[in-house]
Amino acid sequence: MKQAKLKVATCSLAGCFGCHMSFLDMDEAIIPLIEKIEFDRSPLTDIKSLSDCDIGLIEGGLCNEENQEILHQFRRHCTILVAVGACAINGGVPAMRNHFSLQECLEESYIRGLGVVDPQIPNDPELPRLLDKVLPIQSAVMVDYFLPGCPPPAAAFLEIINAVLEGRPPQLDYPNRRFD
Repeated sequence: MKQAKLKVATCSLAGCFGCHMSFLDMDEAIIPLIEKIEFDRSPLTDIKSLSDCDIGLIEGGLCNEENQEILHQFRRHCTILVAVGACAINGGVPAMRNHFSLQECLEESYIRGLGVVDPQIPNDPELPRLLDKVLPIQSAVMVDYFLPGCPPPAAAFLEIINAVLEGRPPQLDYPNRRFD
């Protein structure tokens, strides 16, 4: 009897997409992995809907209401939720705006910013409402594992997926926790 594949979903919230690029840095190690996993919602597959999954890999922190909705959807549908990278774990570079008020940030970008031609702060109902601060994902939902780094190395992704496949806790030793 053929064993069901592990379902993996990924998303990028307030981040740079570097963690997804690091995931792809598995290079040829991804080939045997594809025999054991399948992707659900992910920018890697362009699948937009989310079904029940074994692992959800979340890159980026929370900067707007849409990020919050997506994160809660992942928590509901993923058995294991992983905070991936500095932005998901502590807000990362996007959280630099936390030293200023949201209004100050908007005015600096849209009123006083370099090259601004028609100074006005966007006010469109299609734009998700910004949060006052950029938050780490564990401030909103329970996170099962953390992959630190900016970005985490490809080996860390491989380790966490193999650990789930093998039914053991991941061994995220120092080489798998990169902070450069």
